[in-house]
Amino acid sequence: MRTLPHLYQLAAEQKSAEVTDWSARISWVIGLAVFVALVYWLMRQGWKWRGRLQSGLPELATTPEDFADGTPLLTLSGRYHASTTSEQWLDRIVAHGLGTRSRVELTLTDQGLDVVRPGAADFFVPADRLRGARLDRALAGKVLPEGGLLVITWAHGDGLIDSGFRSDHAAEHQAWVDAITHLTSTTEGTAR
Repeated sequence: MRTLPHLYQLAAEQKSAEVTDWSARISWVIGLAVFVALVYWLMRQGWKWRGRLQSGLPELATTPEDFADGTPLLTLSGRYHASTTSEQWLDRIVAHGLGTRSRVELTLTDQGLDVVRPGAADFFVPADRLRGARLDRALAGKVLPEGGLLVITWAHGDGLIDSGFRSDHAAEHQAWVDAITHLTSTTEGTAR
């Protein structure tokens, strides 16, 4: 049996292993940072590529001078989520700033829909270009509870666009669907 002083001597002679290999850690951190930067760059290139593909989309209409003279049918404060090709909820449109999420102030009058987006491009949809509205749960990758998204369909250029909005007060959505449905049936009736 070994004596106690001999064990102390063995313990004093053994060295503990290195706890951290700094060169390996630094290499991993740098590698991870490069990987994240590469993924970000690829996402940005994809966004630019999508914008170039949609460059044929006409410029968005601006709010008419006499729009403020009209009586608002409805107003809404909330979030603008995205615009997509109609009935294709994942085909986001990024041209003319339509792909930028932002706060939004909507005003609906007999002239059309005014979309004011602080920090992003505002646009106007004339009443004769509105095609309908519905409650939905998903648009451009944004998924909400059933009926949590107000989707307004409108004509622009040669196609139809679905734009998704979420009010600060979701109970307002149905009133918007009803008002736009009424407005589109009225404008279709006068166009005939």
